[in-house]
Amino acid sequence: MKVMLAKRAGFCFGVKRATQMAFEAAGKDQKTFTLGPIIHSPQVVNKLEEMGVGVVKDLSGVSNGTVIIRSHGVLASEMDEAHQKQLEVVDATCPFVKKAQEHVQYLSEAGYDVLVVGDADHPEVQGIVSYGKEKVYVVASGDQVKQLPKMGKMGVVAQTTQSFDNLKSVVTACLRRGGEVRVYNTICDATAVRQQEATELAQQVDCMIVIGGFNSANTRRLAEICTEIQPRTYHIETAAEIDCSWFQGVETVGVTAGASTPKWIIDEVMDRLDQVNNSH
Repeated sequence: MKVMLAKRAGFCFGVKRATQMAFEAAGKDQKTFTLGPIIHSPQVVNKLEEMGVGVVKDLSGVSNGTVIIRSHGVLASEMDEAHQKQLEVVDATCPFVKKAQEHVQYLSEAGYDVLVVGDADHPEVQGIVSYGKEKVYVVASGDQVKQLPKMGKMGVVAQTTQSFDNLKSVVTACLRRGGEVRVYNTICDATAVRQQEATELAQQVDCMIVIGGFNSANTRRLAEICTEIQPRTYHIETAAEIDCSWFQGVETVGVTAGASTPKWIIDEVMDRLDQVNNSH
């Protein structure tokens, strides 16, 4: 059985940076915690907890120590609260997310009605929106632009994991409404690259393994894309979930992983697949 691993499987730049900052902060003497999970990987969150870095939902019960801002970013009000309480802030917000926050703040202050293209329930989007003043709208697609109230000049940014085609559909819908439209392309290509690689790999194999947190939106999307091409696709978080029966009659296996999946978990999965191979 041949096992093929996608070249870009695992951590993207922003997630790698955030986890490095969190593990460095874990070595300090004072109380340290993350505001929300540092990334969407339960295994990384558990490892940090073992090192004494807990997770808090908000800062209401926190009066001192170090707070690590997660890769997705947090609400502007939460960042203000951390500084007001004179906590030591380790800002691990992905620089691409930070850019989107800054653009929304600028557009809002400059009098634009702001559209954020993305998932309204995602913490990254909620954080980006919070940097605007009043008229900030979240739209999932170009079709939703038609339902918005009358606007003046419009500014558009995107959740960093959105597809370029979806951003384009929203911008096109804005242009059809007439008036000024100012667009900042805040998409990071890490998601698109992983999806393209997964698409190509799924076409070549008899079975696909997608590794990553079940709470990770980008990993779930990878699994969906692979399933559309190769129905024998399995989304797992750890090597322990691998079932030998999946590989009956299988000659080639493809493996990919979401942007928040650490290398050690990918390595464990590859080792487990080697064991399965040797037992056949």
